[in-house]
Amino acid sequence: MKRLLMIEFNEICLSLVDRWANEGLLPNFSRLREQSHCLVTASDTDDPVHLEPWIQWYSIHTGVPCDRHGVFHLTDGPGAGFDDVWTMLRAANRTVACGGSMNAKGFADPNGFFLPDPWCNSEPADPPALNAYQRFVSALVQQYTNTTTGLDATDYARVMAFLATHGLKPGTVREIVAQLASERLGDSRVSWRRALLLDRLQFDVFSHYYRSRRPDFATFFVNSVAHLQHTYWRNMAPEQFASVPDASEQAVYAHAIRDGYQAMDRLLGDLIALAGPHCTIVLASALSQQPFLRHEGDGGQRFYRPHDARDMLARLSIVPRVVQPTMTHQFMLRFDTADACRDARQRLADCRLEGQPLFDIGPELASDCLHFGNGLWREVDPNAMISDRRNMRSHRFGDLFYQMEA
Repeated sequence: MKRLLMIEFNEICLSLVDRWANEGLLPNFSRLREQSHCLVTASDTDDPVHLEPWIQWYSIHTGVPCDRHGVFHLTDGPGAGFDDVWTMLRAANRTVACGGSMNAKGFADPNGFFLPDPWCNSEPADPPALNAYQRFVSALVQQYTNTTTGLDATDYARVMAFLATHGLKPGTVREIVAQLASERLGDSRVSWRRALLLDRLQFDVFSHYYRSRRPDFATFFVNSVAHLQHTYWRNMAPEQFASVPDASEQAVYAHAIRDGYQAMDRLLGDLIALAGPHCTIVLASALSQQPFLRHEGDGGQRFYRPHDARDMLARLSIVPRVVQPTMTHQFMLRFDTADACRDARQRLADCRLEGQPLFDIGPELASDCLHFGNGLWREVDPNAMISDRRNMRSHRFGDLFYQMEA
């Protein structure tokens, strides 16, 4: 059987690929497109609530539409119970590998490997040596949106020891050193490029296992372009927005998305070379992006996240068993009992800021689990007071939340 490699570049926009490919900036995208069938498909729903990549990727991997599979949150996939492409191929005696695909259920294949996505901590990596790297990547990704998710010297030492024997390339080391030097000696705001370096680390580890095991089917997932588009679209196309970034901001971020696509192009070239001539390449994306202008009248949409989620919840007399960051400003909470979960839901609902509900609370999908996040999208004064009606207290907004760079 001819091998197949599915490259999953999350939320890439075909309009941007075409624009920069036509300018000669994306030679590998252009080469792949010239040798491929190009298919633009529709999502399996037009309900905006379900137009999330972690929902659509699960539909892609299982072939089951979202109104049947019921996956709604980023951590729901492993427990949904539907056979995915890795399960089906293993049942047909094919070797498989998963390189970070969203919402995938874990598996152990002696001739393949499984690396979970950075947001789903319930699934162990296989082989087990990958777990040290997975914990490192998960902390880095979640650190972008959580000031209390940190790594200490031991974590860095452990992962560097792993990387030294599992594919880390000299070129990646040089890029990391150059990046850290540019942040230390130049403008610290160029730290946005770290997302691109994380992709290089992901490729180095993936290629190490892929070369040694040569699975019949493998997926490779990266999210950096999606992250850059969420954060810097205003800088790429300021003419589309009422609130225009200033010159200082533009000097750093104007070409962030374009640079991200060029980094993806280099990565695509490396993946094509890794796969070799006897492997079919599938390049896929779940959904795409465009400007979101609903909040332009008040300066754009804002995101707020707790400095320390457990501490904030404790101040509200909420003590979950599990506090798990998911995407952007959102968290998943698990409780020992359904009663504790219902009580927490009500305590969150009782919090107000200037008369508005403070939290956006997801629909009930399990009796012991809830998803929530800060539900305010406007600019908020850090000195504004949160009314905690259940505990008859108030809290300063800035003591509990910080505004994310997005």
